[in-house]
Amino acid sequence: MDLRSRFTADLKTAMLARDAATTGTLRMIQAKLKDVDIAARPGPPVDEAGIIAMLRGMAKSRRESVELYRQGGREELAAKEEAEIAVIESFLPAQMDDAALAAAVAAAVAETGATTIKEMGKVMAALKAKHAASLDMAKAGPAVKAALGG
Repeated sequence: MDLRSRFTADLKTAMLARDAATTGTLRMIQAKLKDVDIAARPGPPVDEAGIIAMLRGMAKSRRESVELYRQGGREELAAKEEAEIAVIESFLPAQMDDAALAAAVAAAVAETGATTIKEMGKVMAALKAKHAASLDMAKAGPAVKAALGG
């Protein structure tokens, strides 16, 4: 089942279960997806990779909000944001663990033949091409830098 269908099916399930938090988050996801589709016009609607990128962006912004709410002493708002993060991340593919990340970085370095930090872009491009869905590029950057001796 593609992500768009999962959003709709999960929204119906949440509505029937009277789960207000999940229903609200799924409606927010669908609204954001509609905005992204409109921005992509006149081309085709956003593909699965675009939807995953959108979801990652939504989760990232909520993580930042959680930090700010905690700094401001607003635990109830932080808890609400964390609940939204949990719903959003349920649609994302499983992320690589540290061992798999290290192996992927080593393979990408070997594949590109990179030896210096100046060639970090080549390695990052290779990683993104092979592991875009399951790789957190924010974690990959420092790992590539360390592998190249930076």
